[in-house]
Amino acid sequence: MRLSTRILTAVTLTISLALAVFGNASANDRYGKQKVVYHINYDGGDADKAYRGALINIQNHINAVGAENIDIKLVLHGNGLGLLAHAKTNEALQGQVLGLKGQNVEINVCNNTLEGRNISYENDLFDVFKEDIVPSGVAELSRLQQMGYTYIKP
Repeated sequence: MRLSTRILTAVTLTISLALAVFGNASANDRYGKQKVVYHINYDGGDADKAYRGALINIQNHINAVGAENIDIKLVLHGNGLGLLAHAKTNEALQGQVLGLKGQNVEINVCNNTLEGRNISYENDLFDVFKEDIVPSGVAELSRLQQMGYTYIKP
């Protein structure tokens, strides 16, 4: 490799690294650390379009702020539990749910809805565990907002 090619390669790598660092620093400067609660209590509609759209919004939020800079809770109650019920048989929803959980998004399921609608979290919902269940979805939303979480309803 000629000296001029080596220098050009080194300069290109340096510029690429600087842009990557500057890009992350710029997003961090703009958005900082965030705590957010997303709220879903509606039916996903035909082909679960609304559910998929909401999960895409959450992923876009993570992409903009950076997974290391955001603490996200997703609270599901009422018809919102349909997201995890539909995910039992919908591979696209399964992938989105698992992808978000892999980025430390915590999904909270309302126990009032489970009991009131006679839903078994083990049998009727996708990837829900006992520790994911909160006593009340609306009370959890209020608690999280009191703790400084920004409320978003996609």
